[in-house]
Amino acid sequence: MQVNNTSEAVARAAHYFYGEPSTRLKLVGVTGTNGKTTVATLLFKLFSALGFKSGLISTVQNQIGNEILPSAFTTPDAVTLNALLGKMADAGCTHVFMECSSHAIHQYRITGLQFAGALFTNITHDHLDYHKTFDEYIRVKKSYFDNLSKEAFAITNLDDKRGAIMLQNTQARRLTYSLRTLADYKGKVLENVLTGLVMDINGHEVHFRLIGEFNAYNLLAVYGAAEQLGQVPETVLLELSNITGAEGRFDYVISNKEKVIGIIDYAHTPDALLNVLFTINKLRGGNEQVITVVGCGGDRDKTKRPLMAAAACEYSNKAILTSDNPRTEIPSAILADMQEGMKSEHKRRCLVIEDRREAIKTAIMLAQPGDIVLVAGKGHEKYQDINGVKHHFDDKEELLKCFEALEK
Repeated sequence: MQVNNTSEAVARAAHYFYGEPSTRLKLVGVTGTNGKTTVATLLFKLFSALGFKSGLISTVQNQIGNEILPSAFTTPDAVTLNALLGKMADAGCTHVFMECSSHAIHQYRITGLQFAGALFTNITHDHLDYHKTFDEYIRVKKSYFDNLSKEAFAITNLDDKRGAIMLQNTQARRLTYSLRTLADYKGKVLENVLTGLVMDINGHEVHFRLIGEFNAYNLLAVYGAAEQLGQVPETVLLELSNITGAEGRFDYVISNKEKVIGIIDYAHTPDALLNVLFTINKLRGGNEQVITVVGCGGDRDKTKRPLMAAAACEYSNKAILTSDNPRTEIPSAILADMQEGMKSEHKRRCLVIEDRREAIKTAIMLAQPGDIVLVAGKGHEKYQDINGVKHHFDDKEELLKCFEALEK
């Protein structure tokens, strides 16, 4: 058969081949630069707690009820995706929550799927190695909403300056959430401490276990989606108050003796890193130092490298630039790109240590009791990708080893 677009044709064929699985359940997609994994995971945990058998398709892992499946990509290819959705529908899942990456949208991986709803978190500097321009990146994200049916709902972040753009041409039911202006789902942060957030959401005051303003937005998006899916607002908030976030997202541990706080976060874009550092600085109670360990991935958007270094150096007392997943690039070349973002006044408090394990050890050695050490960029990942080989490496595991050494 000759077709105009093979990728689109494969996606539609896969959907039919696996029995149109997205029509047999309520499928909700989450797109945006930051927050996709947390929002999808929170929705999965929430609906599981509400008694629904649910599915999850995310960067960290895929899940069918209690069955955990490995995840190789944020959004699988069209054939794998439809096969997985078919398995979820056959297993009795009523709801599935999935991340929709810009690559997946552009490559027609989600074409033909029937979405019950879609969520937009935010859009910031990322993936320009693939999309080339920021305008094209925005256009691709928007196209997801443009293709929703009139039976679906579309919820956007009104505080993101491109949030309203996402809903301009959609046929779906349009809804908004905000911390700063009038919206369908209006939130206000009343308290933000290491024990969690206290928020007012549409007139309900609730304590959540998640931390930071960025998670306040994630919670609003989840609340809105749950209401659109027919759930009782008070019940939703009660269940959400007990739920924790996704692995490697503002995941923190505290050493027993020195009380050094270690935070592991997947922040791998300038905006995500700034959000985490702003949150940490708001949580500081006194003169604690913030020490940040961060790197940038190889074979990815090079333009964000100096911006990542600038963010780490500007908003930390000390910063250590190190290797992330170099892939096929030379780590020292990636670090050289990052150092272009360092101002002269930053150089006194910034170190460059290529070996990530040594960088984490050095950060802990520099830390005084009560200091906060942020290890950013890899989050949940359990490997380092070096020249096509994935070597075991876990930021949290390395932090805990360092804490054990402190206790001796």
